[in-house]
Amino acid sequence: MPDRPTLESLAAELGVSRQTVSNVINRPERVAPATLERVRAAVEAAGYVPTLAARQLRTARSHALAFRLMPTFDGINGHILDAFLHELADHARRAGYSLALFSAEDEDDEMETYERMVAARSIDGVVLTSTHLDDPRPDRLLALGIPFVSFGRPWSVTADPFDAPFDWVDVDGAAGTEAVTRRLVEEGHRRIGYISWPLEPGVGCDRWDGWRRAVDDSGLATEELAVYCPDGADQGRQAAHTLLARGATALVCASDTLALGAARAVSDLGGGRVVVGFDNTPVARELSLNSVVQPVAEAARTALGLLLRRIDGDQESRHVLLPPTPVFRDRTLSGLTAEPEHHQR
Repeated sequence: MPDRPTLESLAAELGVSRQTVSNVINRPERVAPATLERVRAAVEAAGYVPTLAARQLRTARSHALAFRLMPTFDGINGHILDAFLHELADHARRAGYSLALFSAEDEDDEMETYERMVAARSIDGVVLTSTHLDDPRPDRLLALGIPFVSFGRPWSVTADPFDAPFDWVDVDGAAGTEAVTRRLVEEGHRRIGYISWPLEPGVGCDRWDGWRRAVDDSGLATEELAVYCPDGADQGRQAAHTLLARGATALVCASDTLALGAARAVSDLGGGRVVVGFDNTPVARELSLNSVVQPVAEAARTALGLLLRRIDGDQESRHVLLPPTPVFRDRTLSGLTAEPEHHQR
């Protein structure tokens, strides 16, 4: 194969200095118009691309962002993080960045990886995910001094996430379950059950809050209409049978996994009850389950924008809570919500 063109070879071919070729690429305002046009044409014709090392030396940046790949666990859950990663990679590429993907055994291993990357100057920032109650990672990243953004709020029983000294983007799960519950009330349901994984401050409690707020505001009874179980289809099926026996005519679920089990329980009894999940996974779409769509593309685009502003020196912390969109596929419901476009860019 032919030798790859370099600044030196282009300069020798054109009879100009190496610095002139470099200026044409990086500081065109310093080059006379005639020379700029001639050298730029030669650079394009030769297909010259600056090396990553040269760009890092010039900009003092790696143009890479660290992202930990989380373990997968059941083939249904994890869909949101997968979609977020693909969207983030696409938007980062358009901004001239790549993702430095890695796996880790636990959060200590994750933090050690960030520290090595920072020491090697191989990343400019971090995209943190899967936040949880009293998550120690944000404080450790702040101490490390590396710019980062979190996809997920800093969950706490004492601190307001909107007071966090770092950027985060999250989806308002409570708004999603509240919207679907109010819709069911409008459809005439008065016994609306809720199936959730065990509650603690975090995503599960956030989604439960929306259901509880909607039924309370509607003056409906909630006693014995919530069941808590592990996030599995079999567990969702058992929980649904319990709630259906208590007279529930509609079931709102904290996840599509639970909704899949609840739909089976409804089928066991001959149908006639409404089930709504959350996350609009491929399984939910394939089985025409009602669900709630998270704005994954918008979350990725927003997170990247916040992180790049932080990398550029903006010190103001910003917190963005995005609303999800209910989608009803059950033909017994009137005025069906239009099917959203997936991974819209």
